[in-house]
Amino acid sequence: MQFGEFTLASGAKSDYYIDIKKASTNPKVLLLISKLMAERIKDRGIEADRIAGVVLGSIPLATALSLATGIPYVMVRKEKKDHGTSKLIEGDLFPGDKVLVVEDVITTAGSSIQAIATLRENGADVRNIFSVIDREGGGRENLARAGVALDSLVKGSELLKERR
Repeated sequence: MQFGEFTLASGAKSDYYIDIKKASTNPKVLLLISKLMAERIKDRGIEADRIAGVVLGSIPLATALSLATGIPYVMVRKEKKDHGTSKLIEGDLFPGDKVLVVEDVITTAGSSIQAIATLRENGADVRNIFSVIDREGGGRENLARAGVALDSLVKGSELLKERR
C-alpha cells in the first residue's frame, strides 16, 4: 500500500493506492490468493461453470483460481480488437453458463459492470463477483443494483486499520 495523491481507474482521487498487480505477479502471493478465494467460494456455496477475468488485471487471478478449482475461465475485453476474431470474450462460454467474475480491486465497479453486461449479452448468468480488495467506494452498491453480489478477501478499511 502506498500513500500520497493517486487517481484511480474510476477517476476518483485517493490518498492511498493498492498495487495488487505487484501481488498477482508474485507466484507465492497469487497461489495464496487463489487458495483463499477457492475456499471462500466453496464455503459460500457459490456455483460456477466459468470464471471470468477482465483484461488485463484480473487475468492472473482468473487463471490461478481456475487452476485451484478446476473451473474453466474466460477473458473479457473492455473493447474489441481490430484484428483476429474481434471478440470481446475469449474462451468457451455457453448460453446459461453460471459465471463468477473475479477482480483485483473494486472501487465503484464500473469496469466490472461493463464486463458483466458483456457476459450477459452473450448468454451468461452472472450473480457473483469476487475481488481481492473492496475499496468500499460504492462498488458493492452499484453491483447490487445490477443484481450481482460482491465478496472480497479484504476491505480497504481493514487495510487502513492495520496501517494505523
